[in-house]
Amino acid sequence: MTAHAHPGDASRADRALALARETFDIESAAVLGLKDRVGEAFARTVELVLGLQGRVVVMGMGKSGHVGRKIAATLASTGTPAMFVHPGEASHGDLGMVTQTDLVLMISNSGESQEMAAILPVLKRLGVPLVAMTGNGSSTMAQHADLWIDSAVAKEACPLNLAPTASTTAQLAMGDALAVALLDARGFRAEDFARSHPGGALGRKLLTLVSDVMRIGDAVPKVAPTATFSELMREMSAKGLGATSVVDVQGQVLGIFTDGDLRRWVEQGVDLRAKTAQEVMHASPCTISIHALAVDAADLMEARRITSVLVLDDTGTLCGALNSNDLMRAKVI
Repeated sequence: MTAHAHPGDASRADRALALARETFDIESAAVLGLKDRVGEAFARTVELVLGLQGRVVVMGMGKSGHVGRKIAATLASTGTPAMFVHPGEASHGDLGMVTQTDLVLMISNSGESQEMAAILPVLKRLGVPLVAMTGNGSSTMAQHADLWIDSAVAKEACPLNLAPTASTTAQLAMGDALAVALLDARGFRAEDFARSHPGGALGRKLLTLVSDVMRIGDAVPKVAPTATFSELMREMSAKGLGATSVVDVQGQVLGIFTDGDLRRWVEQGVDLRAKTAQEVMHASPCTISIHALAVDAADLMEARRITSVLVLDDTGTLCGALNSNDLMRAKVI
């Protein structure tokens, strides 16, 4: 059965696209409008948070609550201990999660949330610093807070000017700005971010060590310098690394022989059958420490345009090997 387009379909599509573009205009204007109003209260909030012994406790109702959960998660993942507490649940016991060492960040566009107003007296008696992120500086929340961060917007993107749209986008942007300012002040690094995201791609890159992915024991191809060319090739084929190390009796690396070396010797027309490993190896090969990050091994391979690298322990003795396929399997590259 073939579906037929109705005359009104085109006009609905045009209106949908027009509203989408208008939404982008309104929300981008709302965020950019924050630039001229962010000031001393924001900077003082950063200083207060940096001096905390406890956590940032984020609170908000409805859509502001959803934004608050995201802000708390962003703070926590960028070096600032934070948690979200639902204001409604706070009145029924969850307020016990807030301690005197914490700071409470209250989020509400109107600043007149009944649930927030109900717990304000308790928070004031507790003596925790209160920061209100609202769109109304005359609101109950703003007036009772120690600091007011202005997140007002000219209008919502909703055609009825009712549904929280531009206002929640502004709150989200202000929360991100706070997180960015704090992580910069703390000297937060990519390695710190990776430690709180061990399951992600960045975590794998920055937390995975060479020792986690390298081949060890009998899986490491190695021959003595006196090994015949035939023995060398058998070791390469058996271990599947595309290369073999050449080591002395103490396990010190003398050189390496790779598939690329084989092609170069063949192109020169040399009779390799009479050669020993020491005669055909490439001396002073690239090596990496067992304690290095796997991503450093990947960078080394890319910089030297090689596909495998030998791994040394603290004494400089061969203890492992890995190639680009090992790094790909570990999802480091």
